[in-house]
Amino acid sequence: MSMTMNPVAPGEAAPGFALPAIAGPGIISLDDYRGRSPVLLSLMLGLWCPFCRRQLVQLAGFEGKLKDMGVDSLAVVATAPENARLYFKFRPTRLAMASDPELSTHRAYRIPKPVPTPEVMQALDTIRINPFGDLPEPLPISQAGQVMAQKDGYAMTPTDQGDVERQWPQLKGLFMIDRGGIVRWAYVECQTEGLAGLGKLPSEEEILEAARSCAA
Repeated sequence: MSMTMNPVAPGEAAPGFALPAIAGPGIISLDDYRGRSPVLLSLMLGLWCPFCRRQLVQLAGFEGKLKDMGVDSLAVVATAPENARLYFKFRPTRLAMASDPELSTHRAYRIPKPVPTPEVMQALDTIRINPFGDLPEPLPISQAGQVMAQKDGYAMTPTDQGDVERQWPQLKGLFMIDRGGIVRWAYVECQTEGLAGLGKLPSEEEILEAARSCAA
């Protein structure tokens, strides 16, 4: 799969943003962290994405370890604030989250959105993945997401459907940003493995190592 965009890379200034907070009224901006703490910025899709729902749980799992290092965590979720609030009312999380249904932050950070060519569509039906290790065996990408949604008991809403139509097949990314607003580490989905990397996060240790070097 060709990556037609070059995402924001270590050494570059992190693009600024100001987005509605999900936890309550107010705005979350990159300036909130400037001069105060490094931040792990996670750019996710809407809640329709089973990979994103699980990755948010993973990220919340080591949010406390990052906090102990003095590094904050912020996840940008690409759905309307009220849609996210309803979901997280029943699945509380410690992650700070902001809403960006139009993917403006993904574009600012130049995260690729593959063109669904016949070759890409064929790859979705042939490349097998098991990114969280909970499937009985690796499944074609197009099936894996459906099986995860069934396992999760997730029912799509009209809001989700609108998000899918705007967002698919946008990729995701993580950025470690220092106190001065400079990106020090980046991970963009599928950048090294092609579509076989879909749904994968870096290991917890890799993320914590990036945080250690950023917080030093």
